[in-house]
Amino acid sequence: MSQPEEVPSASRGRAGPELDALLTEVARGDQESFAGLYDRVSGPVLGLVRSLLRDPAQSEEVMQEVLVEVWRTAARFRPDRGSAMNWVLTLAHRRAVDRIRSVQARVEREQKAALLDRVPEYDEVTEQVETRLEQQRVRRCLGALTKLQREAVTLAYYRGLTSREAAELLTLPLGTVKTRLRDGLIRLRDCLGVSV
Repeated sequence: MSQPEEVPSASRGRAGPELDALLTEVARGDQESFAGLYDRVSGPVLGLVRSLLRDPAQSEEVMQEVLVEVWRTAARFRPDRGSAMNWVLTLAHRRAVDRIRSVQARVEREQKAALLDRVPEYDEVTEQVETRLEQQRVRRCLGALTKLQREAVTLAYYRGLTSREAAELLTLPLGTVKTRLRDGLIRLRDCLGVSV
C-alpha cells in the first residue's frame, strides 16, 4: 500500500522526532508508546475531523477509528517521507472524507428509496386513458342528441347555467327547456349505459 500524502498542518518542531519514535514503537506493539502517541495526536486529529464533519458525535467516532487504524497500521509509517503527525493527520483527513461520502451516499439512497416507496394511490396513466375514453364516449353520445337537447344539456352541465338562465338565453319557456334537458339526459343515460 502506498504511503499517504501529507496533510499540511503540523510541523515537525520539537515533538516531531518524539512522535516519530513513539509511532515506531507502536509499530512494534508497545502499548505505552501508543498511550503517549494517543495523548499527543488525539486533539489535533479531533480538530481536523471536526472541521470537516461539523458533527461532534461523528467527529469523535472518526477520531477513534483513526487511532485504531494508527495502532493497526503503524508499521506503514515511513519517517523518511514525512512526520508522524502528518501521517496521522493524513489518515484522519481520509477517514473524515470517507465518512462524508458515506453519509451523502446514504442520504441519496434513502431519498431514492423514499421516491420509490411513494406509490400513487392510482395508476396515473390508466386514469388518464380512462378519462379520455369516457370523454370520447360522452362527446359521441352528445352528438346523438337533437340540436335542441344538446343545447339544453350543454348550457346546464357544461356552462353551469340553471334551467331558468338557459331558458332566458335561448328565449324559450322554462318548461320547454326543462323538457329538452330531461329528454336529453335520458338519451345520454341510455347511450352511455348508465343505470340510475
